[in-house]
Amino acid sequence: MELSVHTARGLRLASGAVLPEACTAYRTLGRLNAAGDNAVLVLHGYTTGPSMLEVASNVAEGSWSDLVGPGQPIDSERWFVVCPNMLGSSYGSTGPGSLNPATGRPWGSDFPRITVRDIVAAQKGLLDSLGVRRLAAVAGPSLGGYQALQWAVSHPEMVDRVVAAVTAPYNPAGAVSSGPLQARLSAEPAWNDGHPAPGAMVELLTALRIDTLTRYGVDAELTPRIPDPAQRAAEIRRLARHWAEGFDPGSLVTLALAAEAFDLRAQLASIRAPLLIVNSRTDAVFSPQLVREFAPLLDAAAVPWSYVELDSEKGHFASGADAHLWAGVLREFMATDPARWVSWGLR
Repeated sequence: MELSVHTARGLRLASGAVLPEACTAYRTLGRLNAAGDNAVLVLHGYTTGPSMLEVASNVAEGSWSDLVGPGQPIDSERWFVVCPNMLGSSYGSTGPGSLNPATGRPWGSDFPRITVRDIVAAQKGLLDSLGVRRLAAVAGPSLGGYQALQWAVSHPEMVDRVVAAVTAPYNPAGAVSSGPLQARLSAEPAWNDGHPAPGAMVELLTALRIDTLTRYGVDAELTPRIPDPAQRAAEIRRLARHWAEGFDPGSLVTLALAAEAFDLRAQLASIRAPLLIVNSRTDAVFSPQLVREFAPLLDAAAVPWSYVELDSEKGHFASGADAHLWAGVLREFMATDPARWVSWGLR
């Protein structure tokens, strides 16, 4: 999959630090109209990238190929889809694995700390460069949902719809945590004080990925096509190693710190666009109970929101792996004038 790259110079971060060069790799589908108002921003999760739009891609939140594309609910024959790799990640955007222009060596643990707001700021620069003036929707699963909600808070005048799947308006306990991750990485000599050699930590990353995929519900996702437990375990390890060979361990820490600091609970009243929240009955990361906990906050902030709970066995994978369970609602949401959408809240 070939990606384009937008480069911004001197990106000022929420911390006050300035990133001298901020590249954002991205993929597009469809065409931007003359008014620049038919764009849909699709955002990926913690450890993935624009490959989330590919059929059967190795995506921890489930491929969205059944939701985004020609004739799909987010129809690229009508909408101009932009899917960026987030700042700090490992698939073409500037992150810890990128070269620090001051040293000519990878940033590693010297990469400045970023927030979800910084990630959105880099995406805003990309959209400006493409001529996007308004977003028909911002959508994404998991950490992609964090970004979608941040867009609705940071740029409410620009966003018409928000789709936040298997996610929450804050990082709940047990979702993404940097402490245990940093401890496990630091225990490895290959970590080299945050400056590991390329490929030096593949085995540890493979083990971490197996743990993550298991927690997310990969067993239920694979069982229909791989019923044999031993073959399924082998496939999970293959998927995990393939990911580990392409993901920088520093990005795991950088994005974990960004996710850990994410909390929009005090800013929800800024959201003007209708919000579609989609979670899974079996998600061990963002449970339906969590939705019931933050529902009163959305109501108190007068956010126009609607909740869909997927009756899926596929846990955190459900929004993509069981896309058919909510594709109809998403299609209706995208087809309805935002001003005419009737929100039902938790119902």
